[in-house]
Amino acid sequence: MSYTVKQCEKRRIAGFHLVGPWDEKVKQGFAQLSMWVDNKQIQPLEWICVYYDNPDEVPAEKLRADVAITVDAAFQVPANSEGVMTTEVPGGQYAVAQARVYNEEFAASWDLFFDELLTDQALQIAAGPCFEIYRNDGQRDGYWEIEMYIPVESKVV
Repeated sequence: MSYTVKQCEKRRIAGFHLVGPWDEKVKQGFAQLSMWVDNKQIQPLEWICVYYDNPDEVPAEKLRADVAITVDAAFQVPANSEGVMTTEVPGGQYAVAQARVYNEEFAASWDLFFDELLTDQALQIAAGPCFEIYRNDGQRDGYWEIEMYIPVESKVV
């Protein structure tokens, strides 16, 4: 899997914080997020999912993620938006890869990306959350076009 390295600005997001198995919680969270966006007639800048934990180290029931939309600095959470939070995704240097995901198999794309990045001679994975941005409506199209972001830094020799 090929990837590029980009310097990214921080992103302000609004959405729902989830705890539990990602394969269940993220799908449920996006259903809830879609209803909120539609009901409040919000125009998202991007649809995003932020992952805070390493599933190889954290038990599934404790995995944390945010399903959200990116919003501008002036965005205010509308009234009667129970459970909606705003936060920021840190800016910085990220390895970025694109994938087309079928049958909700997001983990396979992430595994491939991590495996490739772990062999990089110049970069190492840095502390901070990973995230993916959705470039299409996979429910409608039958597949997801995603961009995956992993924070990186130069390897210390």
